[in-house]
Amino acid sequence: MVMFLMILCMSLFGLALTALAFGAATGTLRQDDEIRLDEVVDERLAAVPERFFVRDDAPRPTVAMPKVPLEVLLTQIDRHVRLEQAAAESFINFPSRESLHGRTLSPLAH
Repeated sequence: MVMFLMILCMSLFGLALTALAFGAATGTLRQDDEIRLDEVVDERLAAVPERFFVRDDAPRPTVAMPKVPLEVLLTQIDRHVRLEQAAAESFINFPSRESLHGRTLSPLAH
């Protein structure tokens, strides 16, 4: 029983110290020390556009792109998938370093 009370007292003491340290670390600023972010604006930050890495407008093609029927695109994708499946089955049946690092026959590969 004495050991239980000792552990309980030490735990409460540790909890109180942790609460004091947390309160000191996250304490609010006094009114006179408070800095308002909307009043202070850095000129360098104001010069940077909101989306630095992304342009807001869509890219405009310089050459008019011809309209390709949906069936043609679906046929090309289907051919690409079939070639990739055939290459995977070929590698599973006969694994080799050359077949693993070989170029694909599909024109859609990057």
